[in-house]
Amino acid sequence: MSKELEPAYGATLNPENVDGEVKIADDVIAAITGLAATEIDGVAYMSGNLTNEIIGKLGIKNLSKGVTITLNDNKVSAEISVVLRYGYSIPKTSRTIQEKVKSAIEGMTGLEVERVNVHIIGVDIDKA
Repeated sequence: MSKELEPAYGATLNPENVDGEVKIADDVIAAITGLAATEIDGVAYMSGNLTNEIIGKLGIKNLSKGVTITLNDNKVSAEISVVLRYGYSIPKTSRTIQEKVKSAIEGMTGLEVERVNVHIIGVDIDKA
């Protein structure tokens, strides 16, 4: 595979007792983060930028919508933008999101999570 066609990877792991390495793309970590956050009771949906909104309207599921991942020395920092359902405690739901995301990233990738910042950008008041 030529260098131009190789995907950019954010984290490189070297599992014990194994020759070789594992490379994890930032988008994979972002998808894990988004999926973990949306599983929390009280999260209506993730919110992203305009490009993500257009992609979503076209029916393309983007699990990393509303998620920004930063990697420094294989340590992860995540920024998550969510819309919560009306009636849920913002501090309690945010803390649950942080714990679930940290657990999911560390459990699935083996990377250390430094921080998970949750941005509440709205409240969904639909009584569906």
